[in-house]
Amino acid sequence: MDAPSFQITREGNSATLAFNGAWLLENSSPAPFSDVEKALSDKQPQQLSVAVADNCQWDSRLAAVLLRCHDYCSQHNIDFDSSQLPQGAQSLLQLATTVPAREPTTEKAALFNPLQAIKGLVGPVLNWLAFLGECTAATGKLLVGQANIRLADFTHFLYMAGPKALGIITLLSVLVGMILAYLGAVQLRLLGAEVYVADLVAIGMVREMGALMTAIIMAGRTGAAYAAQLGTMQVNDEIDAVKTLGISPVEFLVLPRMLALVLIMPLLVIYANILGIIGGAIVGLGMDISFLQYVEQSRQAMDITQVITGLIKAVVFAVLIAIAGCRAGMHCGRSSAAVGNATTRAVVTAIVYLVVSDAALNILFSELDI
Repeated sequence: MDAPSFQITREGNSATLAFNGAWLLENSSPAPFSDVEKALSDKQPQQLSVAVADNCQWDSRLAAVLLRCHDYCSQHNIDFDSSQLPQGAQSLLQLATTVPAREPTTEKAALFNPLQAIKGLVGPVLNWLAFLGECTAATGKLLVGQANIRLADFTHFLYMAGPKALGIITLLSVLVGMILAYLGAVQLRLLGAEVYVADLVAIGMVREMGALMTAIIMAGRTGAAYAAQLGTMQVNDEIDAVKTLGISPVEFLVLPRMLALVLIMPLLVIYANILGIIGGAIVGLGMDISFLQYVEQSRQAMDITQVITGLIKAVVFAVLIAIAGCRAGMHCGRSSAAVGNATTRAVVTAIVYLVVSDAALNILFSELDI
């Protein structure tokens, strides 16, 4: 295999650049373009014709050199003639020079646009209200028996949201009850009022921590699952298929998930409250408080109103978690990465909803003297 070489000859204002040897990628013999560039600089022609010898072997390596010759001639105002090249080389060169090289874009500093800023704030709110309206309309159709919903889907989601979550709720509820007990014991022991640890744990669990901690668990578990399920269906065009059949995706996909969560959340909160009080009792027994004394003190501290406030929070939290998860899944993109983003967005959005709504409900209950 001959080494790649070239020869340049000048006649008047014109020069001919002829390539010889093997201009192949597999040929390791160096033939840098700087030698060609130096020869062109010495000859300084006004017109350059390029050609290949009959025994020349070439592939894209020669095409790359020809492209650099073309660019060199364009930069130095030299007429470039490729008519003597083989048809394949001419086609490659034409293809390479037809589309200009992409120039790196420089981002311009965006000027503040108040209208765009307002649109960016109002748009998501309107989309959220539109989705809430669709859910409300679907619930209304369910109440009059006209919603496209399957009982099998509802029971499946009920099972997935309820019994499947008992393990993690059991563990965290007991620990939260113990944390509340230890927190109160630090100050109550100074006053010799350790028995009131039972009041603190009971009221704290039924009014606040039982509902809130259960909701956070469900947001990370069930809300994320809803977003991933619906997002995957969006990627696979299954939601579009449901629309094509004339079925509302909100009725068929969102409503059974939302109803299952709304129904199971109050039950899970009651379960979490009981376990939280048991966790507090474990700590109380270590503070020389008898079990009967702890139970009686907890019973006196709680009333039905406090229990109902916790259950009201549970229902509100369930609706918000279902909306956050289902909306993120329904508005997911069309890629696998979009499913991950939708899941993350569902969890973060749900937790923000929970904190804001919990604060609003506490203010409302305080104003109502509940």
